[in-house]
Parts: sequence; C-alpha cells; structure tokens
Amino acid sequence: MESSRYLGRMVSETVELRGHIIDSLILPKVLDEILARRGNFKIHEIKIGQNRVDQSFARIEVSADSSEKLDDLILRLRQHGAEVVEQKDAQLAAAPADGVFPTGFYVTTNQQTFVRIAGKEIEVKPAMMDCGIAVDRAAGCAKAIKFYDVQRGMEVVVGHQGIKVSPVQRSTSHTDIFEFMAGNVAIERPKSAVICEIARELKIAHEGGTKILVVAGAAVVQSGAGEHLEKLIEWGYVDLLFAGNAFALHDIESALFRTSLGVDFEKVDLADVSYENQMHAINAIRAAGGIAAAVDKKVLQRGVMFNCVRHKIPFVLAGSIRDEGPLPEVVTDAIDAQKAMREKIGGVKIALLMSSTLHSMAVASLLPADVKTLCVDINPSVISHLTDPGNFQAVGLITDIEPFLRELTGCLESLGAPKKSGGRA
Repeated sequence: MESSRYLGRMVSETVELRGHIIDSLILPKVLDEILARRGNFKIHEIKIGQNRVDQSFARIEVSADSSEKLDDLILRLRQHGAEVVEQKDAQLAAAPADGVFPTGFYVTTNQQTFVRIAGKEIEVKPAMMDCGIAVDRAAGCAKAIKFYDVQRGMEVVVGHQGIKVSPVQRSTSHTDIFEFMAGNVAIERPKSAVICEIARELKIAHEGGTKILVVAGAAVVQSGAGEHLEKLIEWGYVDLLFAGNAFALHDIESALFRTSLGVDFEKVDLADVSYENQMHAINAIRAAGGIAAAVDKKVLQRGVMFNCVRHKIPFVLAGSIRDEGPLPEVVTDAIDAQKAMREKIGGVKIALLMSSTLHSMAVASLLPADVKTLCVDINPSVISHLTDPGNFQAVGLITDIEPFLRELTGCLESLGAPKKSGGRA
C-alpha cells in the first residue's frame, strides 16, 4: 500500500503507532485529533498487548480533503508519537537573520524528539517546547533553540517531515502518585494521602540522587511556610530553587525583622514600621554586597535564602517590573533569567511548583515532559493552566501552601527523613 494517495477528492497518509498506546491514551488522542480537525481514518491493523508489559501496534490511514490540511493533521499526530510509514529525511532551511527562524519552521513540544538526517535519527536536546530545531550536520547533533539563539545561516528544520516524537507513556512496572492522580486534583480529594505519596516520591528521588527543583512564590513566606521549606533544604530535598525578587525579599525581611508585608510574625499584628522594613532589608543586603556576602558577614543568619547559601543550593531569582530594589542577585533581564534557568535545569526529575503563577508557568515551559511535576496553589485556575489530565507526570493540588508544606515535612519525618544534612552542591 502506498503511504500517500488520493481517494476521490481526499488525500491520505498511513501512520503507525507503537508502544503502550491503549493505557497511555495515545490511540484515543490520535483518533480524537483526526475527528476534531475534520479528517477521516481507517484502521488497517491493530494489535493489542495481552499483558501490561506488552506493547501494542496500530496502522491507521488518515485522510483529509486537501494536502495542506493533511500536512497539518500529520504534524499534530506526530506530537502524539505517530510515525509516517514512508521514512524521509527532515527538510532544512537557513535562518535568514539573527533571531529569525525560516518560514514554516518546526515548533517543538517538550516530548522526547528525534530528527532524521542522512537516514539516521538524532535526538533533539534539550526537550523543550516552543522552540525550533537547529541541526549541525558536521557534528551530527540537533538542539532546540529559542529565537534569541538563532544565528543567520543556521540550518533549521522546516515542516514536519523526518520528525519523530516519543510521548511519555504510563509505567509498566508500577503506578506512582503522578500517574494515579494525573491532572487536576479536586478540592474534595484526600490531600493527606496525596501528600504522603509525594513525600515517598521525594524520599526515593533523594536517596537515588535525583535532582529536585523547587519554584516558590512570595506566599510561601507570607503564609509562614518558610520554616518548612528550610527543613526541606536542610534535609537535602532541594537541589535547585527558582523564585523572584519578592520571595527572596520577604524571606530576608522576615529573617532580619520578623515581619513580612507589614505584618509582625511574632505578634501576628500590623508592625509599627509597616512596609519600611522591606526597604531596610534591601539596603542591608545591597550594603553587604549580595545575599551570599550577607551570609558570610553574618548580616543574614536565618531564612530560606540563608539556608540556600549555607547548603550550597543554586538559585535563580528572576525579576519583574514591579520589583523594589531589586536584590543584587536578581536577574532583571527576562531573557537572561530564562537562559540562567535553562542552564541549571539539566538533570531535574522532580519539580515542586508552589504558589507562583507566573514563575511556575515559565518554568513548566522549560521542563521536559518526563519531569514529575507537582503544582500546589489555592487558585484552581492556576492548577488548570499547569496540569493536563493526559499528562501522566503532573499532579495539581488545590490547597494553602503552609498546611501543605507542614504536612509534607511531617510525612518525610515519619518516613525517616534526616534531621540534618550538609546539603548537595
């Protein structure tokens, strides 16, 4: 059978699916995609695995009423792992100018992706969404690049030909909390059980040397949950911290003056000096020469940022237009901040996105699809933005951050978490 042909006024292409396409919902997604885009399909062959570990196979003829619509449809199906029967090399075009992709460039997802060059499949690294693919034929490599990485003359993949995507599939050995509770977690779900399972996942990751990323918003400090995050750092359950100027500033203000946003933590009342302590905190750190210098000079002797410096935990503080100061370590250029995050996320396998809508969304777009992600926020709309019911690696939890972190550290203690840790550089 030819892989592409005209059926009356319809043009068709034959694609194949392999793997755990039933229990990972890949086959239903592909068929839904075809129907949603007004295409037609005919399943020529399907083999369903008899046991959980067995892979399945399907060969499907996909048709549309024009070549343009079929090309667009095949592009969408490739993102679910569909492979066109007729294997061809990827098409390349030169970037016309710095910062400009060639017309029709292939836009990546965060799934594992391969590009076929000279009959050989090359993995695209890193796996990151909303990028183009630059190919270096001499070096035999392909990488995902942003607009600011593009240099004139770079060879970039255009169209969808020669692209293979391998979507994340359900585990065949066991179902963890990320697969069991994938997608949004409703308010009435048993949060304590979910949090204890998350604690077990963190313990397994920590003992296996897996890199754990925490993205934290200012609400972590404002709610009084900072002390629980400090415990995670001390015990070695944080390897990388991403946050903004506000998080670091409120943490440092709390450490120096025991206030945050004009609230006295010790009296649980409005502080006499109101917001002035924020300005004094910024000034103290700037005078010391930065956060790390303030720790060395014993200006800063407690708090989350203090513990990051003390335990040698790398952090990236990304600024915004509303920041006061900002603190010296804050990266004020958005592109530079994104580059700094990209440089550090290599090897991350678990990410905790906590009470930070914009930072969480930004970081989620940088992470590969195989990173297990937990999003915690009191706002259900934030959860819906950051989780996908079809993503087996993401869990959303709608709750206040302080009870969550308090219970999480309690579960880790019950599982035998270390009382103290020297941290991991």
